[in-house]
Amino acid sequence: MVRIEGENVVLRPFEADEVEPTVRAWAAFADSVLPPGTVTAERLRNRLRRSGRFWRGFLDLAIEADGRVIGEVQVRRRPAQTLPPGAVELGIVIHDQGDRGRGTGSEAMALLITWLFESEEVARVQLSTEVGNAAMRRVAEKLGFDLEGVMRGFMPTSRGRADYAMYALTKGDWEARRR
Repeated sequence: MVRIEGENVVLRPFEADEVEPTVRAWAAFADSVLPPGTVTAERLRNRLRRSGRFWRGFLDLAIEADGRVIGEVQVRRRPAQTLPPGAVELGIVIHDQGDRGRGTGSEAMALLITWLFESEEVARVQLSTEVGNAAMRRVAEKLGFDLEGVMRGFMPTSRGRADYAMYALTKGDWEARRR
């Protein structure tokens, strides 16, 4: 089971009593930014119950700060048809607005990236976010991700199709930044 401890956050598997509150938080988030049916409550429950290890191409970890779960990070290395070996995609959700902007998301991502490059034979980490998500774009740039382009009309949402910015970071980039 994956457990990564940082200065202010711990990335760890979800405990049983944390699954339902996370499913509720995801439902509120998903309705605004994802296509309907992308993340069903039952599919998310199954993923979170298996958190802490890769399962069907997903690794889900709780972000704990101040002794409570404030969000989650995900690593996706599927579908195999679109991501080559050694490439993964990251996602992060900080559940409550009041927990955002405190640096915990940046620390969680940095911990996860380090672990992926050191432990999982990962050569490339990528993430995408809605073009207008200035906070996530700042986090990506702060961590050393390069903007590779904008995927126009990429994500169907409840508001119509959204443009997404694609960022990537290689193992060599990460190691050079850490020296």
